[in-house]
Amino acid sequence: MQNKKDLWFWSILFSFILRNSTSLDNITPVQSITDGETLISSGGTFELGFYSPGNSKGRYLGIWYHNISPQVVVWVANREKPLNNTSGVLKLTGEGLVVLIDGSTNGSLVWSSNMSSKAGDKRNPIAQLLESGNLVVKDGHNGDHFLWQSFDYPCDTFVPGMKLGWDLGTSLERTLSSSKSTDDPGRGHYTFRIDLRGDPQIVLMNGNATAIRVGPWNGLMFSGATLYLRYSQFSSQFVFNEKEVFVRFRPENTSKYIRGVVYPWGGIQVLHWSIQTRGWETLISIPEAECDKYALCGANSICSTTPTPVCSCLEGFAPKYPGKWKESDWSDGCVRITPLSCSRDGFQKVTGIVLPDTSASWYNRTMNLLECKEFCLKNCSCTAYSNLDIRDGGSGCLIWFHDLIDIRQGTQDFYIRIDDKKKNYSGKRKLEGIIFGSIVFITIIILGLKLFLRRKKLEDPDIFWLKQHVRKMEKEDADLPTFDLSTIIYATDQFSSSNEMGRGGYGPVYKGVLANGTEIAVKRLCKNSDQGLQEFKTEVQLIAKLQHRNLVKLLGCCIQQEEKLLIYELMPNRSLDYFIFDDARRKLLDWTKRFHIISGTARGLVYLHQDSRLRVIHRDLKTSNILLDEDMNAKISDFGLARTFASDQTEDKTGRVVGTHGYISPEYAVRGSFSMKSDVFAFGVIVLEVVSGRKTREFCDPDQSLNLLGFAWKLWNEERTLELVDESLRDSVNEDEALRCIQIGLLCVQERPEHRPNMSSVVRMLDDDKPLPRPRLPAFYSHQQDSTLIEGEDGEEVHSANEVTISLLGAR
Repeated sequence: MQNKKDLWFWSILFSFILRNSTSLDNITPVQSITDGETLISSGGTFELGFYSPGNSKGRYLGIWYHNISPQVVVWVANREKPLNNTSGVLKLTGEGLVVLIDGSTNGSLVWSSNMSSKAGDKRNPIAQLLESGNLVVKDGHNGDHFLWQSFDYPCDTFVPGMKLGWDLGTSLERTLSSSKSTDDPGRGHYTFRIDLRGDPQIVLMNGNATAIRVGPWNGLMFSGATLYLRYSQFSSQFVFNEKEVFVRFRPENTSKYIRGVVYPWGGIQVLHWSIQTRGWETLISIPEAECDKYALCGANSICSTTPTPVCSCLEGFAPKYPGKWKESDWSDGCVRITPLSCSRDGFQKVTGIVLPDTSASWYNRTMNLLECKEFCLKNCSCTAYSNLDIRDGGSGCLIWFHDLIDIRQGTQDFYIRIDDKKKNYSGKRKLEGIIFGSIVFITIIILGLKLFLRRKKLEDPDIFWLKQHVRKMEKEDADLPTFDLSTIIYATDQFSSSNEMGRGGYGPVYKGVLANGTEIAVKRLCKNSDQGLQEFKTEVQLIAKLQHRNLVKLLGCCIQQEEKLLIYELMPNRSLDYFIFDDARRKLLDWTKRFHIISGTARGLVYLHQDSRLRVIHRDLKTSNILLDEDMNAKISDFGLARTFASDQTEDKTGRVVGTHGYISPEYAVRGSFSMKSDVFAFGVIVLEVVSGRKTREFCDPDQSLNLLGFAWKLWNEERTLELVDESLRDSVNEDEALRCIQIGLLCVQERPEHRPNMSSVVRMLDDDKPLPRPRLPAFYSHQQDSTLIEGEDGEEVHSANEVTISLLGAR
């Protein structure tokens, strides 16, 4: 009995000595933090521990200001999963993983850090609360390298040193998201982020809608952040290069506490702690005025802070609906009084404004303002231009296309395109001009009438619809510029065969270079291609509304004379199948690149299925439709067969199957039933192809006549999984990641769609080291089956060659 008491005494004493012998700001793998214990940063500014917000009884692990009352929390670990008691324990594993466990349920996991790299068995990880408020995990042997940091995963508060924006190399986006309420720190409706479309700008999103736009960076500040000029307490830094796009701020006086907060009601404030009043004082509050609301006055108008009127049209524009405008309903904005002629346009300088929404803009850092003007004049879709950087007299070029959205009073200048009325004629010259113009006008009317009557009789209904739809998009949707045919002919050297990059069922694809140096890919529709026409229609309707770094960007289109062209950003490294199925080129894709491609494809699908304005089912995902940019980033392409779902829709059916054999899910091939899980199946096939370097449509196991899916399943069951890995990867492969990818691939190709994970789950599986579910038998066809035949629901045979998309065009 005495021995047990002694053992208890020494264990308690050892724990006390161990806990109190550590630095107050860090823990090691042999230590932990329990409810009631805290870490305090070395300078005493921040404290980490467990707390309950407001009237909540839940317990959260958070970071707050140490010596400021009342408590102000700047970061929460388990914001979506509170503890129900005080049994929480914070630990650090030997691999450098920060974990929060519930001690009352046998140590069940509540939250863990998302590690981008590991400390390794022979290293010494340390979790430390820095004086900046950043909780970091670092290697004790290399203290300057962070394995993980809380600053990469902000909540609703922005503190000095924290980055808001993108790490383009890892696709990590750092955003602020509001809490649900003062009692619930869970993710709310509002997100403060950097929008990368066009010239990057800061926006506050309410769900998927823009609520407030701070604007683009002009070299000194963000265009819409003129309030910053009132305060000298802090300064902003904006970084925009090939690796990162972010903003951060720092206090000019280090003794000041400054923080930015996104509130549950959709407001943003920057506050600082006043030593004199012992309280928080507001430096900036947005929205401060009615004009801060995004696009309050609609298109082509200016919102003014003066009492009357709030909204006014730009020069050369008038209210689209005058009656509604008089009733202070400005949402429909303004339209041009005189249409632009393109050939005789000029520009009007507009001063003292916040630059319009740049999400559909184009920029060039080396042009001067004169070159910018000339470039804008050559493009009939260009409606305004300005300097990109206003420092030292101005530099760079920023141009807008179509309507100008969300202009309000500010401090900058820009130049808006107007019809040039300065060309005056006098005497006889003026009379001759009028007569000549009248003759030309009458001639055009007659020829136009004849052409209209002819088209009404002879023009293909699909072409007529397409032209009408594109004209509508030109007026209403700035995301899809139109190109003049002469521009594309010049860019492709008259569609030279030397510039042809490939060919599909729709027609050839050409490489081209625009006058400004932008490299493009031009998809040219064959004149008699019904398949291509339907795909063209789908892409015009759909892809212009989709913007994500893992989707190929549609730059515009051209429907002129007999040509129907789609213009995309150029992918210099072509497609994924160009590399992985070639004996020589596959060696250029080491394991790191392949894993990056798999992850990028998965994130692109999450956007299509979940995060985009439209819920999109691709229906033709395959390695040839995964394109690669200059950095080998994956870009999903070819949306000609895609379908959109309503937000509450999960499945649809068709009597005709479209897609490519080998990537089509069994429920789609047999019953014509397709859903997001159809894309998940195709993704699983792609993963197995990328890991193995083998084509699912051509591979056959000589022993059991199994296709690639069956062969992978066989090796996994026999615990010989690594035999599936491409031999060219033997020197570079991370075996744990490869095994994980193969198991994820098998989970995605399971027979029943309800057994397959969704793409959000797939991304989480790729990003962490948690145990994966055991896959069930995959859906695969015997090698003896005809590999070119799929039977549609109505019994119709649908054929597809190995590299050609099935595209029998019926109801979709």
